[in-house]
Amino acid sequence: MNAHLMQLTSAVLAGGLLLTGCENLSPGANGALFGAGAGALAGGIAKAAGASDTSAVAIGLATGAAVGVAAYVIAKHEATERQRRVAEERARLAYQQMQAQARRTNQPQQRTRYIAVDTARESNSTGARSVMVFDTQTQQVVGNNVYDVKEVPKEGTVTKFDTISAEYVGSGT
Repeated sequence: MNAHLMQLTSAVLAGGLLLTGCENLSPGANGALFGAGAGALAGGIAKAAGASDTSAVAIGLATGAAVGVAAYVIAKHEATERQRRVAEERARLAYQQMQAQARRTNQPQQRTRYIAVDTARESNSTGARSVMVFDTQTQQVVGNNVYDVKEVPKEGTVTKFDTISAEYVGSGT
């Protein structure tokens, strides 16, 4: 195994571990930072496993893109009682529909812990949508934050809101 490649991979991994404390970065910066780190690590591992240079680069780029997906949050503020109620109703409906779909297709239920759901927009809302995160195990909204996102995430994609990765389900209908 190439010693230089092992050193590089170790450095990327160590750097990633050190940077996990960078909670003050924006979601976009976190996505770029961790996407690049994960991509470099995956490419290095692929190369060490015997992949060609072009295959290793392709693997690294694909992994980096997948890890780097983050909702571009332009504002975060405290939810109103109305926003919280709307988010909980929509999230419960979306989760019930996810469970029903899994039963209809005889597929094992994918255990999505957190889902991101659209909530009511208030006068202080900015961006394309206002989103809240819902915990499917406790059946409650996580925290009391509303995230105003610049662009609407694609339904079914996993995006990061602060420290939580959640599957975006839209309005739950």
